[in-house]
Amino acid sequence: MTSPIDIEGGGTSVVVDGEPGPPAKAETVQLEGRSPGRLMWMRFKRDRTGVISACVVIFFFLIGLLAPLISKLYGKDPYTVYADERPELFDSAGVPVQPNGGISGEFWFGLEPGNGYDVFTKLLFGIRTSLMISLAVTVTVVLTGILLGVAAGYLGGRTDFVIGRVIDFLLAFPAQLFFIASMPVVVSLFVSPRDETPTYVRVLALIIVQWFLGWMSLARILRGTSLALREREFIEAARVSGASSWRIIRKEILPNVVTPLLVQATYLLPSFVTAEAGLSFLGVGIVEPTPDWGQMFSKASTELVMQNDITYMFFPGISMIIFIVAFNLLGDSVRDAFDPKTAR
Repeated sequence: MTSPIDIEGGGTSVVVDGEPGPPAKAETVQLEGRSPGRLMWMRFKRDRTGVISACVVIFFFLIGLLAPLISKLYGKDPYTVYADERPELFDSAGVPVQPNGGISGEFWFGLEPGNGYDVFTKLLFGIRTSLMISLAVTVTVVLTGILLGVAAGYLGGRTDFVIGRVIDFLLAFPAQLFFIASMPVVVSLFVSPRDETPTYVRVLALIIVQWFLGWMSLARILRGTSLALREREFIEAARVSGASSWRIIRKEILPNVVTPLLVQATYLLPSFVTAEAGLSFLGVGIVEPTPDWGQMFSKASTELVMQNDITYMFFPGISMIIFIVAFNLLGDSVRDAFDPKTAR
């Protein structure tokens, strides 16, 4: 006769003819805890659109970062004026003789009408210039938004009032018109109008101008989040324990504003890319011979190019569309990964 009996440790022993048999193996299940960051990463990996968009964005940053190396391997640079060095490639109007803008095995994306720059390397370095400027603007905007937004939301009182009124005042500015009008003014602060403006001055001016009217929306979002957080029990417990305001902001507030911060940053960078390209297109941003995305659009809009080489617009145009769409989709995926209740 056999019957199971419980033994210490959660297992069972089988009794055979009144004698206890060997204890059965106890099955134990070990539960593994998952942090919010790991849960977010798991949800993001399941989003195929987000993963593909992230790969596209990383690809653009890589080709921008590796543009000098790619140019060296390709054997050309974006500064050589092939209209002077190899005039046989162009007709009397400065248009490439070969069809489709001179696209060939030697010049992969063809030659630019007029000066005859290599389009492939100019696009690579143009992407590099635009992304470097936009990334610098995004970093400065995020830092300013964190500093002023969190300070206004947590400290409240007069600090909140002053920062809030500054935000309201700056939001009343027409951003695009301000960018166009202020660029020459900012440049003149560094260089006399009679002197030629160095490229680094134009880059610095673009960063300053876009930062000046770019941080308010992020600061307002972080202010609202901080206002809600400062009334929570764990913040009150930190105050009662004697923690300073700086420690509470650093240890309690900042970790809880990471979600809106990352989501907004993924939307800010592509908007700064288009703004920088727009300024260069209008002639108040980066100018030749420095390659730039917007400058290529400006060149493509000239009568010489539009009438003789419509393919020149294709490469900068399609690359910017792909980048902006991929970054916006990435922002949607990051938002959904942080907040699974959000329905796209």
